Amino acid sequence: MTRRDHEPPRATDRWGWRYHHTGIPTRQRRDGERYLPQLKMHVSGFPDSPYGVEWMRFDADSPISELVRTVPHVAFEVDDIDEALKGKKVLSAPGAPSAGVRVAMFIDDGAPIELLEFVGTAGRRAGARRRTGRPASGARAGRAPGKEGER
Repeated sequence: MTRRDHEPPRATDRWGWRYHHTGIPTRQRRDGERYLPQLKMHVSGFPDSPYGVEWMRFDADSPISELVRTVPHVAFEVDDIDEALKGKKVLSAPGAPSAGVRVAMFIDDGAPIELLEFVGTAGRRAGARRRTGRPASGARAGRAPGKEGER
């Protein structure tokens, strides 16, 4: 299925995924960087960006994949990360970089895509429902999330 210019992507329109941020690799030090020692990377921008832009600067020995260190990625919040990953080419399996969140990455057409599942944040999901007008379960019009367009 090919979508038309005015149509939203399946991830948001049919599967119920919610945009979270765009991660952009950089080699430049930026104001307000926060260091994540377990990932050997610095992040900045996300708390202040009205668009969800997050800058990422990596140490030379960062365990993060070369693809994520060099190619920008888009990230979506999902309700069930394991379900959302079915049929995808997983780059990094679900892990918990901090309390209350599970994160994983997969590759789609050569680009990294990040998924986040916030654990124990029912209020956040209710807020997502209000913003989109769609159920937070990811199901819409009887379609199961992650089924259409799987690779």
